[in-house]
Amino acid sequence: MNSQKIIPAMKTMKDFEVFLRSPYDVGVLLELHLSQLKSVFHYARQCEKKLLLHADLIQGLSHDEYATEYLCQEFKPYGLISTRGSVIIKAKQKKVLAIQRIFLLDSHALEKSYQLIEKTNPDFIEVMPGAMPHVIQEVKERTGLSILAGGLVRTVDDVEQAFLAGATAVTTSNKALWEHYAAVR
Repeated sequence: MNSQKIIPAMKTMKDFEVFLRSPYDVGVLLELHLSQLKSVFHYARQCEKKLLLHADLIQGLSHDEYATEYLCQEFKPYGLISTRGSVIIKAKQKKVLAIQRIFLLDSHALEKSYQLIEKTNPDFIEVMPGAMPHVIQEVKERTGLSILAGGLVRTVDDVEQAFLAGATAVTTSNKALWEHYAAVR
């Protein structure tokens, strides 16, 4: 994901417009309707932006390997994010960056996530919430994979703690953090 440390996460079309004008090359699309994908990808390509799609949050589309195949063939995203193993495996087959999202609810959920990661072998892991540096460090050490920290990252200190723990980048919908890190690039 080149050297980009902040990956803007967009929930609305207004967020997408801000991203298009930003210095960032890569962004994450969240909560998008299937009917918006064609125009969103058109504008992103015009602005030379790369898009990661959160496959589980695309409205109007199933969240399985068939939908993944459709997304990869029809839109050719830079990458797909999902909690589902079948989506990650299909994305890798289609040569699309595969990002396994895991939720740190408790020790049992973390152990289940390790089993899933072993099965899917993603390119990246997105750890949610990203404001848990000690667990980010553990996941990185145990898997050896690059980590994206996301969710509940609210301050510059949260971002810096994620980096100190070993995160490669931070995904955030917080535009104040987008602006802060764009200014220090």
